[in-house]
Amino acid sequence: MNATPKPENQSAQWEQDLIKRFAFEALKEQRRARRWSIFFKLLLMTYLLGALLIGAGLGKGFGKGELGGPSRVTATVDVKGVIAPDMPASAENIIDGLRAAFEDKRTAAVLLRINSPGGSPVQSGLINDEIFRLKQKYPSIKVYASVEDICASGAYYVASAADEIYADKGSLVGSIGVRMDGFGFVDALSKLGVERRLLTAGEHKAFLDPFSAVKADEKKFVEGLLGEVHQQFINTVKKGRRERLKSDVDLFNGLIWTGERGLELGLVDALGSADFVAREIVRAEDLVDFTPHENAIQKLGRRFGAQIGASIRQSLATQW
Repeated sequence: MNATPKPENQSAQWEQDLIKRFAFEALKEQRRARRWSIFFKLLLMTYLLGALLIGAGLGKGFGKGELGGPSRVTATVDVKGVIAPDMPASAENIIDGLRAAFEDKRTAAVLLRINSPGGSPVQSGLINDEIFRLKQKYPSIKVYASVEDICASGAYYVASAADEIYADKGSLVGSIGVRMDGFGFVDALSKLGVERRLLTAGEHKAFLDPFSAVKADEKKFVEGLLGEVHQQFINTVKKGRRERLKSDVDLFNGLIWTGERGLELGLVDALGSADFVAREIVRAEDLVDFTPHENAIQKLGRRFGAQIGASIRQSLATQW
């Protein structure tokens, strides 16, 4: 004989089944929402990546003449700020721009737009050497340098490789010299009652230590080292400027001059701007910038890429 379920038991069972169904549907809906969230995040990342590639392609196209335009242009490369590794004016960046400029079939001349106080002699030397190499490889393409506010020290080292240098009358040029500076804290340690403990293998290994007194023989060595680099600088400037340099005793002593005085000394060839050089000297007034720059899309991708990537990784790790 079958027992008939009590109404209250049937009601409880029905409520449990209903709760389970609601919970199951809610779980399905949550999973569906998470999948759509991941989908849209992936879609956004794909969009940004596509925009980045398109932006890079457009930049390349404008730089290399792939999208048409004038048949003859003045290719510009900017040397701005300190010339040093991992800086906008590093040898790597400038050389990349120079090679792209020389390789472009529309290039009538290459124009260095310089606004720099100088920097590393090695980085400057690498750029100078590459300019001479490219001039030899492409003998029909001249190189001009246009000075804005300042072209000093390592920046003039670079400019001296140009066929002609132009500056404004108020520009600052020169500073053909080498320096090494630092601080000494020997007396400060003594006044503070601090004992200096320094162990080396090699008699002069610590010759630049700021907490040790300068020795006469080490000072002489450093001065000789600086003199050697200075002579390399002088030779490079003479190689580029040749007979245009005036025999002024102060020319290589590290002083800096205005563009007007630099013209008298032979440090510059004429007064004029970048536009003047392109329009009047090269006769190709369309300026095309070959300096490697981060475009807006690249900046956007760099700014938000890491954040979006982290969000997607978190979603993939916790929501499936």
